[in-house]
Amino acid sequence: MTEFLEVYLPACVNILLIVLLIVGIVLGVRLINTLNRINEVIDNVEAKVNSLNGLFNVINFTTDKITAIGDRVIEGVNGLIKRFGKKRYSSEMEDDDYE
Repeated sequence: MTEFLEVYLPACVNILLIVLLIVGIVLGVRLINTLNRINEVIDNVEAKVNSLNGLFNVINFTTDKITAIGDRVIEGVNGLIKRFGKKRYSSEMEDDDYE
């Protein structure tokens, strides 16, 4: 019985190690192929996103201009309100001075 274990047990272990090595190699090759496909997809997505950069720049420029125009309009309205407030305040003070 010990002779059987001494001869066949190392042979079985060697066969299992060879099978494990082959499975590892196959999985490694498939993993490399999968990573190559993922890199292609990432490159494709990156190219498409870069093609939209011009559009985003136009949108950014447009929103900046609209904001600037809005700020000017608000400043103008604010200035008008201040002018009317000053005139009214000064006319009320003049009315109080005469009484």
